[in-house]
Amino acid sequence: MTQANVQDMVAQADTGARNPKGLAGRILWVVPVCWSLFQLWYASPLPFIFDFGVLNDTQARSIHLMFAIFLAFTAYPAMKNSSRDHIPLIDWILALLGSFSAAYIYLFYEALAGRSGAPTTVDIVVSVIGMVLLLEATRRALGPPLMMVAMVFLAYTFAGPYMPDVIAHKGASLNKAMSHLWLTTEGVFGVALGVSTSFVFLFVLFGAMLERAGAGAYFIKVAFSLLGHMRGGPAKAAVVASGLSGLVSGSSIANVVTTGTFTIPLMKRVGFPGTKAGAVEVAASTNGQLTPPIMGAAAFLMVEYVGISYVEVIKAAALPAIISYIALIYIVHLEACKAGMEGLPRRKTVTLLQSVLSFTGTILALGAISAIVYYGVGWTKSAFGSAATPIVTLALLASYIGLVKISSRYVDQTVDINEELNEVPEPGPTLKSGLHFLLPIVVLVWCLTVERFSPGLSAFWATVFMIFILLTQRPLMAFMNKTGDIAAQAKVGLNDFFESLASGARNMIGIGVATAAAGIVVGVVTLTGIGLVMTDFVEFISGGSVIMMLIFTAVISLVLGMGLPTTANYIVVSTLMAPVIVTLGAQHGLIIPLIAVHLFVFYFGILADDTPPVGLAAFAASAIAKSDPIRTGIQGFTYDIRTAILPFMFVFNTQLLLIGIDTWWHLMLTIFSAIIAMLLFSAATQGWWFTKNKWWETLLLLALTFTFFRPGFWWDMLYPEHELHPGTEIYQVTQRLHPGEALKLVVSGDKMNGEHVTKTVRLPFDERAKTAEERVSSMGLMLTEKGQDMIVDMVEFGSPAEASGIDFDWKIDSIIVESERPMKEWVFVPALFLTLLLIWNQKRRIRSSK
Repeated sequence: MTQANVQDMVAQADTGARNPKGLAGRILWVVPVCWSLFQLWYASPLPFIFDFGVLNDTQARSIHLMFAIFLAFTAYPAMKNSSRDHIPLIDWILALLGSFSAAYIYLFYEALAGRSGAPTTVDIVVSVIGMVLLLEATRRALGPPLMMVAMVFLAYTFAGPYMPDVIAHKGASLNKAMSHLWLTTEGVFGVALGVSTSFVFLFVLFGAMLERAGAGAYFIKVAFSLLGHMRGGPAKAAVVASGLSGLVSGSSIANVVTTGTFTIPLMKRVGFPGTKAGAVEVAASTNGQLTPPIMGAAAFLMVEYVGISYVEVIKAAALPAIISYIALIYIVHLEACKAGMEGLPRRKTVTLLQSVLSFTGTILALGAISAIVYYGVGWTKSAFGSAATPIVTLALLASYIGLVKISSRYVDQTVDINEELNEVPEPGPTLKSGLHFLLPIVVLVWCLTVERFSPGLSAFWATVFMIFILLTQRPLMAFMNKTGDIAAQAKVGLNDFFESLASGARNMIGIGVATAAAGIVVGVVTLTGIGLVMTDFVEFISGGSVIMMLIFTAVISLVLGMGLPTTANYIVVSTLMAPVIVTLGAQHGLIIPLIAVHLFVFYFGILADDTPPVGLAAFAASAIAKSDPIRTGIQGFTYDIRTAILPFMFVFNTQLLLIGIDTWWHLMLTIFSAIIAMLLFSAATQGWWFTKNKWWETLLLLALTFTFFRPGFWWDMLYPEHELHPGTEIYQVTQRLHPGEALKLVVSGDKMNGEHVTKTVRLPFDERAKTAEERVSSMGLMLTEKGQDMIVDMVEFGSPAEASGIDFDWKIDSIIVESERPMKEWVFVPALFLTLLLIWNQKRRIRSSK
């Protein structure tokens, strides 16, 4: 697998395989650069400062899609055997037609606003052309699956009257459908494309700049120097390097080929078969999309769909991502133990304490950076007020110069990731060779957590700092080392800047057209009302069982994800299935936070990247490992079973998403129990712990895993979690609630279609309300007591009660109150005892076999 083959693989999947010469090549470089510059301008405060070039969201989305469609037709060949060094005339024509159709809303914005709901013939013709060309651009950039999904939904729009009764609708005319999907923000130019325009592009550009500056190679080298000496060390380094690469990449295949070309040969050298070496890289790289802050671009979509802040999304996703990676490292360790592997030798001997510290430090480094920024630097905000930002900026610049000076001393002593290695390099020089690459992450964390900027503005300032690094790091190092031509190095830095602008934009082509095409699905759902039908359909299929409903949703996510990129898969499945899970869960007494539902479908969408028969990441890894792609994908999925159980666990135990945790010791206990649970599950699925498991030991490990993940299941059998109070006691119960708590009710009533439903709802109240009556009123409820029943007399529009689906004339059946009981974590005591007993038994068997 040569470097050229690897780059070609990335190009076909992410950036477009065409690389023409001459004028066409210059256009294919200039247009992406212009796209990146436009996105930087749009995200910056400059348009408002100069009162020039101010665009609203709809206009910006139109220009964003214009660039994406133009590049999809020019950068991606129509067929696999089409020319890659020449752009045919027909593709130029299609690119211009498609980009004009996308820019139509921007070019004629005021005219379209004046005739909203009454499109002209020209409007419809442009919309139809744009729709057809968007589908073709999607096929070129992403393959047929997403295009086929969008076409099925389009067909459903027009064929509604001819569908089976369970999914039939009255249908829509061509005018109505095209107007809704292309000329409004309900379809193609909806929330998904808006997130791509506002947030995703800048994070992808930020990642491209980090990669161009050398941060990607630095992360790989650091992981290898810290972990390469351990049992199966190169494989452990691959896991950590892929997790770090997930910070700057939204593509699992890019993760595979970036880290895999270095780590897969090293894994094979220490004893891993090609299939398992490729599978480890696949599992690590797909999990890279679970790693904040980018998360395969889905983190920004969740902000819009769930309605919570970006920081809250990252907080919820952090613990599952961390324990998933720890478990994969442990799986690699178990594989190495089973095969009797050793790591590569170090140049210098290292003590056990140093090994432990290097391993632990690698896992906790990013969390430590965030904590240092938030708690170690964040105090300046309260101490210095508005002066804190310039003070921190000056400190940041001083730190940058100091860290570049340190890096300049060691940059020539580090390992080349393209050379053949027989020993592990020293971690000290390797770590010091690129410490300044951590500063842009510091800027990002500062803007998000301390300044509380939007994700887009935070990414903008982090990108601005990355531009500064790209332009200055080479001249500074040349000046400090007194070697090389400073002017020549400055020219190289300028070239790095423009090349990163071009590569960042080309990385966005697929995401841009994917979010637009997925908008077709969203628009059809809002136009036809099929989302309401899905609830009845899933309830029928699952037989009313919440577990079966979740399994059914997971299977749909996997099947869709086999052909769709993660972003598009998340949009489609969350639009169709997330409301279904919330609704059916509430009807069966289970209140599932919306973020848990969205992470659930997101996880299974990601797992599709290594699920045969499609699994593009598995095909990329198998090409590098020279192994069978199907076997590599299956092996990768077996490693990822640990990731597949996590969504089921955090739906029923939301503490894994750090929801409902209010003390430090509770946080530590949650993290500790989750890590133990995942390690035990890894040992169970590998059939090996300290030695080969007996069948009953595997069953016990699975039972202990379940106990540590969901202690409440057993505790509820001893102490009921809730008490039910009659609906007439709503005012008494509400008065006893503490600020931040919510009222849990079981309500019932008739829907508009006459169907009688019973559901569980959770209603927050205004913390400023003092009396029970004021609190109930702030929930949006006006109640009337009739005999033994409490009846809803009126529901305030836009209130929590209205959002939860309560309607007038419904009845408050009962009030759910948390029981006074011992904490459920006491279950961990016997579970830990059984775990220690199991360890003793395996150790005893090892001693007796010697």
